[in-house]
Amino acid sequence: MREEVKHPLQCTPACRRAFLRSVASAGIVGLAGPSLLITSAHADALTHAQRDRMTPEQIIELMKHGNERFQKGERKDRNYLREQKASSKGQYPAAVLLSCIDSRAPAEVIMDLGIGDIFNCRIAGNIENDDILGSMEFSCKLMGAKVVLVMGHTSCGAIKGAIANAELGHLTGLLARIKPAVDATQYDGERSATNYTFVDKVARKNVEMTIAQIRRDSTVLSEMESQHTIKIAGAMYNLSTGAVEFFAS
Repeated sequence: MREEVKHPLQCTPACRRAFLRSVASAGIVGLAGPSLLITSAHADALTHAQRDRMTPEQIIELMKHGNERFQKGERKDRNYLREQKASSKGQYPAAVLLSCIDSRAPAEVIMDLGIGDIFNCRIAGNIENDDILGSMEFSCKLMGAKVVLVMGHTSCGAIKGAIANAELGHLTGLLARIKPAVDATQYDGERSATNYTFVDKVARKNVEMTIAQIRRDSTVLSEMESQHTIKIAGAMYNLSTGAVEFFAS
C-alpha cells in the first residue's frame, strides 16, 4: 500500500518535530517543500510549539505547497475527528486569512489545511473594517498567528457589483468600500463588470489597497509587522485553475 505524505500542518507531533528540526538545521527560509514532507497516516491539530518554531515565510510556504497539492488533486487523507479532539482544549493557528464569502473559494480546502491551522475572516469582497481588524489583532497579538493574508479571487461578484454601481440594502455600503479600487485600477480597455480582465485587475488592486488599509488603520498589526513578528501579504485565487498566487505588497 502506498504511504501518504504530509506537510507539518498535517502530520503527527513526532513527525512535525522532525520537520522543524530539519528546517532549523538548514537555516534558510522556504525549505518546507516536497523533499521534506513527512509520512503519516493521519493529521492532528497544530501545537503551540510547532507553530511558534515556524517563521512567517515558512507558514506561507506551507500554504503554497498545500495549494499545489490541491491543484493536482492530491489532498491528503485527514482525520477531522482527531483534529477536532486535539484542538478542543486549545488552538494555535499559524495565520489569519481575510477572504471573500464566495462558496468556490474556501481557504482551508484550496490550501489543504485542517481544523486549527488558520483563523479565517470571510466577507464579500475581502474588505477590512473595524470588526475585521479587531479579529486580526486578536489572532496575532493575543493568539500568536504569524501571517495576515488577504486573498481575493477571480470573477468576484462583489467586485463586479462595485464596478456596476449596484445598490441593494446594506450591500450598497459594502460595495462603496471597494469602489476606490475600481478608480485606482489602471486599465486602457473596457472598464465594465462584463470585462473579466478588468474585473480581475480590480480584484487584485482591492487586495493591495486592503493591505495598505490594514497597515494604516491597525497600529497593533503595523507595529508587529515592523518588528518582524508577523508578515502581511496578499494572494489571488484563480477559480478556473485552482491556483493561488501569493504576493507581497
